[in-house]
Amino acid sequence: MLAVVALVLALRPGPAADAAAPPLQPVVVAARSLEAGRAVETGDLAIGRYPPGTAPTGIVAEPELLIDRVLAGAVRAGEPLTDAGLVGPGLSSLLPAGQVAAPVRLADLAVAGLVRTGDLVDVLATVPDATEAETLAPGVRVLAAGGSGDDPAAGLLLVAVDTVTAARLAAASTTATLTVSLPPP
Repeated sequence: MLAVVALVLALRPGPAADAAAPPLQPVVVAARSLEAGRAVETGDLAIGRYPPGTAPTGIVAEPELLIDRVLAGAVRAGEPLTDAGLVGPGLSSLLPAGQVAAPVRLADLAVAGLVRTGDLVDVLATVPDATEAETLAPGVRVLAAGGSGDDPAAGLLLVAVDTVTAARLAAASTTATLTVSLPPP
């Protein structure tokens, strides 16, 4: 009798034999680590697959929708690209009327590491032998903040300013040390 029970148990299909696994959801991920402020190119993207209900919100399933979009922050290899981490077809899509995106390279990378996309900052310049810094651009919005360490974008901010202030920032970047302060909200 025991032999019959063992034979029946051995021959019956397992509990998951009939059930097909649910299809995996395609998700666009970074093919390699990407720095902030970079426009996304085809070679930057790969397709990852997630079980249903496990992918982050705001994912993009079609890579072509991401081409030429700008990364608001750094993305690690294999990390899904979401709508919150992208700046649109270009930085100009974030600019209020009458403003341009101006680059500001900060002298101190530690200060740059504290600044995030969306912050309001005061851009300050100090010329050699000066006893005080001059505020060149008070209360400007950071559109993109560069990476850190050996990243070529380390210390680079893109800020929204009017054209006159953009010209002042460009001139100061050739002769002065630039930094930022974060004013209270």
